[in-house]
Amino acid sequence: MPPFRVLVVCTGNIYRSPLAECLLRHRLLEHRQVIHVSSAGTRAVAGVPTAAAVTSFLAARGLQPCEVGSRRLTEEMVETADLVLGAAREHREAAVRLSPVRALSRAFTFREFARLVRPEDAAGTLDPAARFAALVQGAAARRGAVSTRMGDVDVKDPLGAPPPQVQQCLVQIEEAVERITALVRTGWHPSSSAASRAEPGTWP
Repeated sequence: MPPFRVLVVCTGNIYRSPLAECLLRHRLLEHRQVIHVSSAGTRAVAGVPTAAAVTSFLAARGLQPCEVGSRRLTEEMVETADLVLGAAREHREAAVRLSPVRALSRAFTFREFARLVRPEDAAGTLDPAARFAALVQGAAARRGAVSTRMGDVDVKDPLGAPPPQVQQCLVQIEEAVERITALVRTGWHPSSSAASRAEPGTWP
């Protein structure tokens, strides 16, 4: 089975998407041969390093940024992705505009996808790439039924925001990543099990 490819998207590719990329890679490190994660920005200037606030946030968790430098989102990136996770609805929509047929059922925001996925979507599937694919299918099928009661699914742009607001944005991304990766991994982490049982629309 080919690798499952996750593309994370924000605006500048220096705050939200590189944080999500690094956290996803770390949480799914044991599956790095079959799950590939990358990130890009809709208005990114190539080669800009990850924001200092993100680097500090990761360092506090014993992690380092991926340090590939910012990249601008392209049609090819979307075409080759099995899942596109946008920081906000504008990023999800940007991916769909670049590749409507490919991305329509594969593009979500971080928080939207975290709220839509359910354990039963991947029940009985052990391969992590296949589990991720099953979660995407389940989320896409469920989206229309619960989207009206999911509330805010965006992570606001922290660029220029005061430190408390920046921290809040980064924590929101971390929480979404924790829930998603708990469902991809075949084993459950105690801190994630309660969140994984939450009904769609009730997760934070």
